[in-house]
Amino acid sequence: MAIQSVRGMPDILPEQAGAWRYLEQQAQRIFNAHGLTQIRTPIVEDTALFARSIGDVTDIVEKEMYTFEDRSGDSLTLRPELTAGVVRAAIEHGLLHNQTQRLWYQGPAFRHERPQKGRYRQFHQIGVECFGIADALMDAELIEMTDQLWKQLRIRDSVTLELNSIGSPEARAHYRDALVDFLSARKDQLDEDSQSRLERSPLRILDSKNESTQALLSDAPSLMDYLTDDDREHFTVLTRALEEAGIDFRINPRLVRGLDYYGRTVFEWTTQALGAQGTICGGGRYDGLVEHLGGRPTPGVGFALGMERVVLLMESLNVIPDAYQTQADVYLMPQQVECESTIRRLARDLRSQFPTLRVMTHIGGGSLKSQLKKADKSGAEIGIIIGQMELESGHIVYKPLRGGDQETLTEAELLHRISELKDA
Repeated sequence: MAIQSVRGMPDILPEQAGAWRYLEQQAQRIFNAHGLTQIRTPIVEDTALFARSIGDVTDIVEKEMYTFEDRSGDSLTLRPELTAGVVRAAIEHGLLHNQTQRLWYQGPAFRHERPQKGRYRQFHQIGVECFGIADALMDAELIEMTDQLWKQLRIRDSVTLELNSIGSPEARAHYRDALVDFLSARKDQLDEDSQSRLERSPLRILDSKNESTQALLSDAPSLMDYLTDDDREHFTVLTRALEEAGIDFRINPRLVRGLDYYGRTVFEWTTQALGAQGTICGGGRYDGLVEHLGGRPTPGVGFALGMERVVLLMESLNVIPDAYQTQADVYLMPQQVECESTIRRLARDLRSQFPTLRVMTHIGGGSLKSQLKKADKSGAEIGIIIGQMELESGHIVYKPLRGGDQETLTEAELLHRISELKDA
């Protein structure tokens, strides 16, 4: 039997990779414009890192992590998310000593859950983590980055920003007591998952997808009522900054996110276009995480977007530029063997003079008709043909492949024509 990919870990095929490259390039351009620098961390980390950062009573740690012992008997885990590894690296290498850091990353993560469209066992994230800045304006700037990215990708009209403050640890402790009192009196009305969370992580019940539980929560105490004055001021600064930037948002008092390390700001970007997997990006503030993992007290805030879901949304809206779905801009076709050397030399000249131009040369012979079929399949806009007549006269056949008249040009005229097209 032929070996197949592991369930829930799909291949990204050539016809799909262009959309991924487009997303990566646009994100990197925006991050560079905001002065961020890249960090790359290992896929495998010490298991204790995730138990301590995510929370050892979370579904991720209890049910979803890929954990194994290596030959030395150490417990290692394929990372289920990337924030913890970035924090570990920042502490280990002294990146947070009397300085701020604004970092971005991208890469795969792994969770053992039921695969479905938009949710895989190997998935990919692009994210940002900023350290050393407690000001809510940093939270606002991260959200503004995502807003700019959605606009650049032409999906902004299809996504909604949901925002909440889950307050300081003190505020959450008071609220937790009130919520547990309320739900304990109604425990028999909760779904099974929420009943198990009641003792261990009651705030996560707010994020339950069960309709009857959500109906019950409509009468539950509100976390907003338990925020401290400092929490409220932080949230006011954030919302005011978003309003000044013209970024629409919806306050969702039940938004808590699924990881233990969050505090104060939490946010998600959601869409109605992907069914159940509607969250494409999420993040928030985690001022206690660095200290919790052994570093000095350091404020932090970040976000991560799910690349699979963003690509699915772009595909559903048909907003991926044609250039990212094709192989070439120019396709060069030699009509006889003796023309191949000239074609290869011309291709080198084009690549040298126009570094961003995608130039493919036809290799393997065949009739002009068959070569034109391959040129069309490549997606190229321009075909260049050199036969015996052109070789002897020093001319080139310039053939628009998407409409337009064929012309015979000198090489200098060809270079000028392409230069004009590149500037258009």
